[in-house]
Amino acid sequence: MSEKEKTIRVAQVLGKMNAGGVESFIMNYYRNINKDKVQFDFIVDSDSTKIPREEIEKMGGRVIEVTPYQRIYEYIKNLRRVFRENKYKIVHSHLNSLNIFPLYCAYKEKVPIRIAHSHSTSNKKEKKKNMLKNILKRFSKIFATNYFACSEHAGRWLFGNSTFEKGKVTIIKNAINIEKFKYDENIRKRIRKELNIENKLVLGHVGRFMKQKNHEFLIDVFNSVYQENKNIVLILIGNGPLEEQIENKVKKLKLEKVVKFLGVKDNVNEYMQAMDIFLFPSLYEGLGIVAIEAQCSGLKCLVSTEVPREVELTDNIKFIENNEKKWKNSIIQESKNIKSRDINLKKVYSNEYNIKDSAKQLEKIYINLVNKI
Repeated sequence: MSEKEKTIRVAQVLGKMNAGGVESFIMNYYRNINKDKVQFDFIVDSDSTKIPREEIEKMGGRVIEVTPYQRIYEYIKNLRRVFRENKYKIVHSHLNSLNIFPLYCAYKEKVPIRIAHSHSTSNKKEKKKNMLKNILKRFSKIFATNYFACSEHAGRWLFGNSTFEKGKVTIIKNAINIEKFKYDENIRKRIRKELNIENKLVLGHVGRFMKQKNHEFLIDVFNSVYQENKNIVLILIGNGPLEEQIENKVKKLKLEKVVKFLGVKDNVNEYMQAMDIFLFPSLYEGLGIVAIEAQCSGLKCLVSTEVPREVELTDNIKFIENNEKKWKNSIIQESKNIKSRDINLKKVYSNEYNIKDSAKQLEKIYINLVNKI
């Protein structure tokens, strides 16, 4: 058997690739895994808006588009065909409570290793969405042979406390290229000059424009702070279904000149250098990889108490309940105490958030699973 034939090709089921956290997670691993041993196929919905196809194909991967999962019968038919034709040994699904659908298809096509991965949780404010999530997550383990999660919180939420406590859930850290996010004064100056925000206090946020990320609250908080300090700006990186709604809110509050919508950026690490305080008021998170990236950039991070405590890797993070006055006061307080951006990253390295080490770990897991067949 040739070396090429020994390569394990894993079907990574991602749903929609829209430059979100899960997509960032899987691309970080793909860039750093040994592709002579493990290769990825990206199974994505055809209505995805941000597929890094050229990069994936250059590394030997494949992008396979299927009918969007909202058209569930066609989606299942497409997936079964893809799994049947490619004879995968591993299907790794990243759809959280929707994992049941691709893993059912994998089960029907006799894929021996079927991984359900939990990247998220829920929040009581999303009542309608939670009803569906809570129904579907009961079936999350039926067709899965293995359970993965980005954090303990995410693992317990999808698979249950009993399953987690029995040691059946494998934690796969949302690891990053730590060196890429280290603070660089020259990059900071360049980006701030490009955005015309020199000599400003810069608040920043990275995330899809969806209810989970709590942009409505974020704008209200920023507006409160701005009334007391006109020398601040807010930069928002990302896109999403609620972007126009948030833009209208900003216009209504007459904040257009100080709230900058930057869209999706491939160099988020550089824009983090330009920020002074990172804001992350999510309603829920499986982990919150951008908060880890922000800490590696030396940023002071103010995050919601709904974000798992596992994200706390440095002394530069503060958890605040989503109360507008508390957030306002915290921002004002931290703005008076902007410290040096050079921080000790030993804890980040020791917690396995270094992608080079974590990619080797995932590679070994895949190989061991296949060897046990």
